[in-house]
Amino acid sequence: MSERSDLLATAIRERLDAVHVEVEDESHLHAGHAGAREGGGHFRAIVVSERFAGLNRVQAQRLVYGALADEMKGAIHALALRTLTPAQWHDLQGAD
Repeated sequence: MSERSDLLATAIRERLDAVHVEVEDESHLHAGHAGAREGGGHFRAIVVSERFAGLNRVQAQRLVYGALADEMKGAIHALALRTLTPAQWHDLQGAD
């Protein structure tokens, strides 16, 4: 995990009371891309929070984007998300 990934994971954990967060910095895959040239990174994240209960996928992702509003203005150019409740995460882990 990169330093930027660590900072984003901490912000998500704190702002959304997330019980599990994985953030992968994929910026190296987008070298030369306009957003990368401007300093914004490309990230992929899994976020597990009870705050997603009762929300559809789009609503849960909007909640994450809102929590990272400041970061979305510069540090993040692109963010791919998978959002789950703790129960969904538990079920997914049991499926392995």
